[in-house]
Amino acid sequence: MNNVKISIITIVYNNVRDITYTISSVLEQSYPNIEYIIVDGASTDGTMEVIRSYADRISTIISEKDEGIYDAMNKGLALATGDYVLFLNSGDELYDRDTIQCIVEKGKGADIIYGETKLVDEQRHIVADRRHKAPEHFDWKSFRYGMNICHQAIYVKRDIADPYDLQYKLSADIDWVIRAAKKAKSTQNVQHYVARYLVGGMSQKRHRKSLKERYAIFRKHYGVFSNWINHGIIALRLIKHRLKHGKTRE
Repeated sequence: MNNVKISIITIVYNNVRDITYTISSVLEQSYPNIEYIIVDGASTDGTMEVIRSYADRISTIISEKDEGIYDAMNKGLALATGDYVLFLNSGDELYDRDTIQCIVEKGKGADIIYGETKLVDEQRHIVADRRHKAPEHFDWKSFRYGMNICHQAIYVKRDIADPYDLQYKLSADIDWVIRAAKKAKSTQNVQHYVARYLVGGMSQKRHRKSLKERYAIFRKHYGVFSNWINHGIIALRLIKHRLKHGKTRE
């Protein structure tokens, strides 16, 4: 199974505090056939010094100005040569050292392979599972009630992975996954935790704009009328979750 090549792409800008966690989680993997690409947006806070300290173990490093996170992701995607691509941004981590081995062995060669995610805080403590549990079966319609798989927990075959749509500034990852899922002939849930997601990303800091983009993306893919109904269901589920848990998690 080691002939399956996994391209992991990390996007980072001025995140010297967290970048080591992400890099270490990739370099410590037990699975050998990993291509690791880091795209830095010309950081000035010492991030690049940390990255360079691992340079002999990283396949490709870019450090230059970009037009935003999804422009940087497109740069990484253009450089990837693996059978699958995963975007693991700075601050996030692979769940444990056997995560990629699990993806390859239990993924059954599906076009999209995915698993569950734990949320962590800035002290790297596990906070909780995501509010949305990964579905047993996944297709392009599965996101109609919300993004039920974390972007850091989705492995997509490179030959169905188109560039990100740069008209979206905060939620292009949702559109990207839906478009890939429309092309996918098979998907596989590995039934394991595969990612640790750092709570508090850009989309959470600019939450209202992110929600507007998500609504536009869902409307594009699922239609206006269906989107109204789906968002009504989303709202009811959110109210139920808040009543049960007291606060909303990703």
